Amino acid sequence: MNQDRLIHGMLVNRALRFAAIDGTELVRKAQKTHALSRVATAALGRQLLMTSLTASLCKNDTDTVTTVLAGNGPSGNLVCVGRTGGLVKGYATNPDAELPLRSDGKLDVRGYVGTSGKLTVIRDLGLKEPYVGMCNLISGEIAEDFAQYFTASEQQPSIVYLGVHENAADGFVTGAGGLLIQTMPNCPDEAIERVMKIADRIPAIGTRIAEGEELKAILLDLFSGLDAEFTNELTPAFSCDCSRERLERALISIGKKELSELIEQDGKAELTCQFCGKVYHFDRDALEALLIEATDDGGTHEE
Repeated sequence: MNQDRLIHGMLVNRALRFAAIDGTELVRKAQKTHALSRVATAALGRQLLMTSLTASLCKNDTDTVTTVLAGNGPSGNLVCVGRTGGLVKGYATNPDAELPLRSDGKLDVRGYVGTSGKLTVIRDLGLKEPYVGMCNLISGEIAEDFAQYFTASEQQPSIVYLGVHENAADGFVTGAGGLLIQTMPNCPDEAIERVMKIADRIPAIGTRIAEGEELKAILLDLFSGLDAEFTNELTPAFSCDCSRERLERALISIGKKELSELIEQDGKAELTCQFCGKVYHFDRDALEALLIEATDDGGTHEE
């Protein structure tokens, strides 16, 4: 199995920064975990790549980035959570929804996501309140929507490319890649103009990954003449951080009354993680132990 790669760097005398990803394996794992349809694989895969890229730029180990695409298509909500290191998890409300191919033979991601709705980005940076940004969907193709979000909500002009390639016959993911280029403070117009000259070559990244080229080699070729400087390399992954302890806290948070009713009526609980499908079982004894910790308002007792 090939390892995924995520590379950070700078361009044009450090006037712009970039983050690039080969996330083929992480998209394959998401497809397998959620039994995604072909179009769902393409859509959720793109969002996983973007969330991994965004989270990889966080400064602290405890920072997280959550992205939610809520369009008017059959996908329902697409939810991804990224952590430092490019680790990411995600799910689609309707993972098995499928659509006919577009007239050009490509997967109809726009039709699956929808062209009306919201993109929400939640950055939890360990402060008192997380930063929540939001913008309207402009295309449903995901890359364009994130580019619009960065420009409109974070005042960060950005180039965004996201691509997931699948076999036409069986939907097997042959390659998945993404690129985020953003201006640094006081970036001169001349630097932006130089980068824009390679814009028409950026969409080939996904194809080249699918053909077996290594990410760094692709970037060296793509950024030739742009004073590219590679600053960091990570190994991203589709990785869920759910735990029994986290779900115990969730059960405690519903409050003493509802937890008591659950024990009385069912005598057990079975909780499934939406992100990875892992099932956690709680018997009567386990629930009664949690009841001791619960309070009437859903908090926990202070010692």
